[in-house]
Amino acid sequence: MTDMTDMTESVTVKADDGVRLWAARSGRGEAGEALVLCHGGPGLWDMFEDVAALLDDLAPVIRWDQRGCGRSERCAGPWTTERFVADLDAVRRHFGLERMALLGHSWGAQLALSYALAHPERVGALLYVSGTGIDPVSSWHGPFGENFLARLGEAPERLARWRELPKEDPERAVLQWSIEFEDRDRALEHAGRMADPWFGINVECNDALNAETGRAWGAPELYTACQALDVPVTIVDGARDIRPRSAVDSLKRALPRGRRVIFPEAGHLPWVEQPRGFREAVAAALDGGAVSDSRKSEYL
Repeated sequence: MTDMTDMTESVTVKADDGVRLWAARSGRGEAGEALVLCHGGPGLWDMFEDVAALLDDLAPVIRWDQRGCGRSERCAGPWTTERFVADLDAVRRHFGLERMALLGHSWGAQLALSYALAHPERVGALLYVSGTGIDPVSSWHGPFGENFLARLGEAPERLARWRELPKEDPERAVLQWSIEFEDRDRALEHAGRMADPWFGINVECNDALNAETGRAWGAPELYTACQALDVPVTIVDGARDIRPRSAVDSLKRALPRGRRVIFPEAGHLPWVEQPRGFREAVAAALDGGAVSDSRKSEYL
């Protein structure tokens, strides 16, 4: 089999309803063995260029913008998890992958899990990064809101400015994203990189998918499906994420093949603040094995 080059190749993927999705492939490795990244939001775009650079000597890395977001075609939806799962499968088919490893972050972790539940035979490994588990949203959203206001309120002028800006404003996004990092001295710097380049927030997409999650998450059928999921899942957390990490316990309990990696000094984007440990966690998941005892103390 031939090796991939380490150049980044941007392509257009057509979903089965004709909507055009932006995607990019980088890295080296044997054809057919790829790591596909699912970005957060919903309604945002792929911000994984640094993750791809960190991981693309482990496997070919495929990134994509979800429909109606970022560099993908602006469209009228539909904004449903089922539709986004079908779009992810279109990305898989475009790159000729029989199976893939999936790494999803935040809302993207939920999407990657939903894909694995729908198509377990097409997923070799799942990395569930900074998600919120499978309990009802009401079980964690209240404390999250309190933590958000407390963290942003550490700088009262930032909280006041955030409140007066519209949801789509990039300055507001940077202020909001700055609370995602444990390193408070560099938080605005890290958040500024997330917003550069700026592609705009799809608020309609965000509202619709969050509403769907509020209705569907916590259903008994979801727990039953996770209990039957025959895919190795690595749950990756930053202990300082302002979303209560106890929310993820619901998923860990349900999974028959789940393990968990926790970074004590990281927030919602653990690869930014703990890149070495994050890389090792991904490498272990791709290898299909547990982390060796000699490495556990570095990031557990």
